[in-house]
Amino acid sequence: MVKYIIPLSKGAAKPGDQRKTDNMQSSKKEALSPTAPTNGSNFFSSGLRQKVDQLMNILYAGGVNNPMDSIEQLSYLLFLRLLTEKDEALSRIDKKYTRIFSGKWARFAWGNFVTLTGDHLFNVVRDAMESFHELPGLSETGKLLFNRATLKVYDRPTLRAIVQGIHELDLGAHEGHDVKGDMYEYLLNRLAASGTNGQFRTPRHIIGLIVELVDPKPGQRMVDPATGTAGFHVAAFMHILRQHTKPADLKRGIVDGSLLKPAQWKFLEEQTFTGYDNDANMVKIAILNLYLHQLEKASIAHFNPLTTGYGGSYPGKTFDIILTNPPFAGKIQDESILSDLNYKLNTRATELLFLKWFIDHLAPDGRAGVIVPNGVLFGSTNAATGLREMLLTDCELQAVVNLPSGVFKPYSGVGTAVLIFQKGKPTKSVWFYDMTADGFSLDDKRTPIESNDIPDILAKWPGREEGPNSYCVPIEKIKENDWSLAAGRYKPVTNEAVHHDKPGEILAEVMKIEGEIIKRGNELMKKIGGKR
Repeated sequence: MVKYIIPLSKGAAKPGDQRKTDNMQSSKKEALSPTAPTNGSNFFSSGLRQKVDQLMNILYAGGVNNPMDSIEQLSYLLFLRLLTEKDEALSRIDKKYTRIFSGKWARFAWGNFVTLTGDHLFNVVRDAMESFHELPGLSETGKLLFNRATLKVYDRPTLRAIVQGIHELDLGAHEGHDVKGDMYEYLLNRLAASGTNGQFRTPRHIIGLIVELVDPKPGQRMVDPATGTAGFHVAAFMHILRQHTKPADLKRGIVDGSLLKPAQWKFLEEQTFTGYDNDANMVKIAILNLYLHQLEKASIAHFNPLTTGYGGSYPGKTFDIILTNPPFAGKIQDESILSDLNYKLNTRATELLFLKWFIDHLAPDGRAGVIVPNGVLFGSTNAATGLREMLLTDCELQAVVNLPSGVFKPYSGVGTAVLIFQKGKPTKSVWFYDMTADGFSLDDKRTPIESNDIPDILAKWPGREEGPNSYCVPIEKIKENDWSLAAGRYKPVTNEAVHHDKPGEILAEVMKIEGEIIKRGNELMKKIGGKR
């Protein structure tokens, strides 16, 4: 069955509940790598991995050498194919449905592309990309995807090979699981491998850990103000589906959210997810990633929340959930920073401004799971110290999970931590966990290993249990240390008793060994005929 993933205008026919049963039956198993698709078994068995690799290689050989450009071009073409398929499906379901690809737009239907070659193909694809932001029936988010879009595959045979390759992709369900989203996750993995333009994705197992700790629920509004490829949105969506799938179905590898009520579904699809990013390319990638994970109505915008605001509604906009990994470094020009955001802080550091943004934009009782550089935890500037005091007094800082410094290798070795906090009541005690391993080597290769603290973190989290790597620190002690959240200041020092043998026993053992040495030395001298 064709998936319904592309948003249409309000007057368009809706597939209804069938969409949920047909499209949400997906199995999300353990990730195969820090940035692999969340369901490796179905994706890899579908054969799509090899075909995605082949498409990327064709583009590289055809002169599209920047992985960001390659993914952008594949995104546009994939969107055009899927939009055509949806248009055809809706026209079969509803005889009153007005087709998108009719009149002057008919020549842009995907089926027409696959029959063209040379300049004719190039001109039609280019015209489609550059005019799709005017397409009737396309949502505002869809129009944003094609804002300033242009064709960058100039080699005609390469373009034809790419169009044919996308046309031949088997995007149907495999083993009862829809693999479109996994395919795109794998495609984004190629972007992560390149580290293009300083952009690198948060490892998916770290995102999964943060989502589990925050535990988003239906009916809550979530934002990622540095959304990147929308990894936190997708993980939060799958988390909610898992929490509302029948246990028997979960055992069979099905995650369909079948226990969600219709009103919860509607809220989840239309109001739950918001994202911002100041990189136009990342916004477009995020939009298609969300489309392919059934979140076509998520609100994604291109701007910097530290400098732009909400067109008049700032600072009143709040969210129930904030999940993000904002930029670690960089400074904003003083005149660009929102005055409300920088009030009393007097800083240009993006990591501090983002933390203030989180505090300001959490609704009462709202919860956040964010990654920050270690400098935020123990920086001695007035801004850093004052911000930590604000965090600990305006919010309940529930956890500080210190991540190994190699989590973001090979792109960065900076030390980072995860902060979990809730708005509305002061902190009484902070649970610290010092993660030493995340299931992957901490060198540039990041190969899978046995050692992994994540299961232990999740097991200890509900009761804030203490152990070799975890401990609780009362707020009074943190206040005494100038609001520092440096783990080294609070980690308990354990003295292990060492038992030594008695001196007489040690001396007797030494003499016995020495006697044995003399004895064997004499025997050796006799054998070689030497004299002592």
